[in-house]
Amino acid sequence: MNNDVIPPHIHAEILKRIKAAEVEHNVKVLFAVESGSRAWGFASPNSDYDVRFIYVHPRDWYLAIDLDDKRDVIEYPIVDEIDINGWDLRKALQLLWRSNPGIVEWLQSPIVYVDDGVFAPAARALLPEIYSPVKGIYHYRHMAKNNYREHFKTGTVIIKKYFYILRALLSCLWIEKANKPAPIEFHQLRELVADDIVIDTEISALLERKKTSQEKEIAAPIPALNQFIETMLAHYDELKLVEPENNRNIEALNKFFQQFLI
Repeated sequence: MNNDVIPPHIHAEILKRIKAAEVEHNVKVLFAVESGSRAWGFASPNSDYDVRFIYVHPRDWYLAIDLDDKRDVIEYPIVDEIDINGWDLRKALQLLWRSNPGIVEWLQSPIVYVDDGVFAPAARALLPEIYSPVKGIYHYRHMAKNNYREHFKTGTVIIKKYFYILRALLSCLWIEKANKPAPIEFHQLRELVADDIVIDTEISALLERKKTSQEKEIAAPIPALNQFIETMLAHYDELKLVEPENNRNIEALNKFFQQFLI
């Protein structure tokens, strides 16, 4: 895993805060990663550190009548550009069952802060059994469409929104072609359009600008990219997505959950 992009003093502070969260909430962190633009590969100099983690409570916490009413997230305000929060293991596995892109992407992050050596490998091994490509395409299509409608109405565009939309659409394309989860790193996704010289050149130029710009820097619309986005959105609006008969093994997730209850 590539942690070189995180300065050592930031890495140490993140580990300190994760440990403090364990003590404060009486939990064990199983897995913690970088999840945002730094993990995707197109961070700005002042991008936040988006730290996400999976944690588990002691066994008796789950043996409660009011379990569904208990808070299953840990969240902290952003301090010194470090945005850190986590999901309880049960919540994370419920979302994995639904092929939620958040947890699927966390499992693939190239920047790992904490890894107990059990949770992440076992969760990745379950993906072929439970991941729904149809749900994956639906999620990313929704992300792309909402961002395009919200941020491309005026004569200027926040640069990072191009990458949010392109990443989502290329993830759809990857899933459509490979029938499995898309990779998290943008350099892998853009290989899908490497043969399109115009699009590839525009993406390269925009990447160089993004790496030296501030987080909310704006740019004039790029006609070639806008046309590509609109064509892809139209394709996924027309694509008939049919969820196959549900043969995903929920019992495998139940057993997986139970092994962490101590």
